[in-house]
Formats: sequence, C-alpha cells, structure tokens
Amino acid sequence: MRICVFLSAADLDDRYTGPAREFGKLIGEGGHALVWGGSDSGLMKVVADGVQEAGGKLIGVSVEFLANKARPGADEMVIAADLAERKRLLLEKADAVVIMVGGTGTLDEATEILELKKHGRTDKPVVLLNTAGFYDGLAEQFRRMAAEGFLPRPLPELMHVAAEPADALAYLEAGRQGS
Repeated sequence: MRICVFLSAADLDDRYTGPAREFGKLIGEGGHALVWGGSDSGLMKVVADGVQEAGGKLIGVSVEFLANKARPGADEMVIAADLAERKRLLLEKADAVVIMVGGTGTLDEATEILELKKHGRTDKPVVLLNTAGFYDGLAEQFRRMAAEGFLPRPLPELMHVAAEPADALAYLEAGRQGS
C-alpha cells in the first residue's frame, strides 16, 4: 500500500518525533511505501528515516521553491511546480492518507482530501493520527460540523481518528484486506 502522510517539516520535540519515527518504521516493516512531501527536514525526515531504516520505499513530491530541501536517496522524487500540483500528485500516488501533526500546510492538505471524500471524488481511507492529543480540538470541530448538519456524509465515512501509530496502520490494513 502507498500511504500518503501529511505532516510538518518543522523540528519538534520527542512527543512528536517518537510517534513519527514509529509510524515510519511500521510502514516499512509492513512492506508499504511512504508518499510524502519529500522534505529531508523536521518530522518529514523523521518519518522517512523510519520507513527507509525498516526497508520501505520512499516516494517524494516536493515543490520547486523547496526543492533544495528534498531528500536525497528517495526511491522516487517528483518536483511539482506549485503547492496545488503537489497536493494533486501526492493524492494520485497514494492508496491511503494519514494526517499527522503539522501547521497550516498540513491542515490545508487535510481539508483537501476530506473535501474530496465529502463529495465522493475519492474513496481512499483517511486517518487523523492524533498524536499527544494534538488534534483534539479539530476532532471536536469535525464532530460539531457533523452534528449540526455541515457534513453530508457521516464523519466515520470521511475519516478515522487514531491515537497511536499502530492503530492508524491497523485501520488501513484492515480496510485494504476488506476490498
């Protein structure tokens, strides 16, 4: 399975780097490929290191203005012209999406895939990996959107919320076996 991971390229503390490395390792050990923003810095580097150390494949999609930060030695690296093309390519290359901790770029990517799912434009599974409760507020907002009628599909059809990396991967692998 090719798993797209949306996450930060910022250098963060161990409460975020530990789970990112663990998730990368699980991807690699499971024989899966990481599809990610291609950066060799911050959490993007951490998850890619975990995948590569466990024998997994790296498929990066960077963008022209960040090409100098692209990871050398990835199995595949595409340089997109702009952020919109980058998002499109990331989603095209992936079978599933996991949203990990991040800032506005990660949130933009997350809402893009959820909007596509909401309108039936994709059926790829989406997991919100709520590391250290980072997305508690966002998960609550999504529940409110659903309860107040802003989402035309039930929230569980749009995404699964997982607290731990192993739970996120187990959800994706269970769905893959069912299809």
